[in-house]
Amino acid sequence: MKKNHHMSILRPFLILTVLFSFHHLSAQQQTITTSPPNNFWNNVQFGGGLGLSFASGYTDITISPSAIYNVNSIVAVGTALQFGYVSAKNDYTSTIYGASLIGLINPIPQIQLSVELEEINVNTDYKYYGVSDSFWNTALYVGAGYRTGNVTIGARFDVLFDENNGYYSDAFMPFVRVYF
Repeated sequence: MKKNHHMSILRPFLILTVLFSFHHLSAQQQTITTSPPNNFWNNVQFGGGLGLSFASGYTDITISPSAIYNVNSIVAVGTALQFGYVSAKNDYTSTIYGASLIGLINPIPQIQLSVELEEINVNTDYKYYGVSDSFWNTALYVGAGYRTGNVTIGARFDVLFDENNGYYSDAFMPFVRVYF
């Protein structure tokens, strides 16, 4: 008899627990289905980079418009186009064009880490020899910069750099990156 008495007390408690559980699950499902959709374009920023390098008789100017997609407040991915001009006085001039894939990580708002895979076409005219050369160059940059607002100032390093075979004269390159 005592066993039936415990079951009669437990039964309403179990029924109420199950009902409240389903109500809770139903509320969670409604929250998920009624949340506003993620708008892709709200997470896209446009901007780019500017690279300048000057030495005695040497000029390197690079303009790189780009677009990034902010995955969240820490990670962004994107692509860039690149156009450039290099001149070494009385030696050569080069024009370049190409594209890059970019990954940005902001561990804290003021620091931006970057990885960039770049593929560019290089057209060079050697003044002294009177010959021209055209080739593709691949670079893999890792970089870091100080970020304030929409501007990041920093430096990047080409881990694939080969001084005997490539476009750039140095693996290290400063940059200014701006996104709006």
